Amino acid sequence: MLRVETLRIAPLPSLTFEVAGGECLAVEGVSGSGKTRLLRAIADLDPVAGLIFLDGAERGEVPAPHWRGLVRYVAAEPGWWSDTPRATFAPDRVDTGKLERQLANVGLTPLHLDRDIALLSTGERSRLAFVRALQGEPNVLLLDEPTASLDPASTALVEEQIRFQLFAGRTVLLATHDAGLAQRLAHTRLMLPKPRETAIAAEAGTR
Repeated sequence: MLRVETLRIAPLPSLTFEVAGGECLAVEGVSGSGKTRLLRAIADLDPVAGLIFLDGAERGEVPAPHWRGLVRYVAAEPGWWSDTPRATFAPDRVDTGKLERQLANVGLTPLHLDRDIALLSTGERSRLAFVRALQGEPNVLLLDEPTASLDPASTALVEEQIRFQLFAGRTVLLATHDAGLAQRLAHTRLMLPKPRETAIAAEAGTR
């Protein structure tokens, strides 16, 4: 169970919600509404006021590296710190046979791991980042626009793998502009207000 209490991400109002294992929460809103900031805060990548609990343990009580292993964030534009994807997969978390199956499940092969990242398509990099996040079997997946750069066939494959993660009991938070994706995958949906609406509400509250 992931539980968020009175999380403060300016200029959003205080956020409180919970998502059980095996459930997907779609975080929706226009660009600039705070979807990415919310996911990054839950992953403990940005400082933020409020409480975040995973199975009863509060984020501040858990060493940051351990928390980020349990709560895995996949950016819309994933980062790479090597010339090839393989070097970014932590060796201690990789089961080679399982990795090959996970790659095949999203339409990739082990050869993609050794290609120059600059030569990979945006969609290939996106799917590789998704597979990378699965290593070590995290409890929570925070997916930022996971299918935005994919063609319909690849989108279907990734959606099926997200469903499999839910079936396995993982919690998924999905930031998306795609109402259809949210409709297909989410058990619950969180709509963030437009930035202007948030600013007006905040100003009204100070009067």
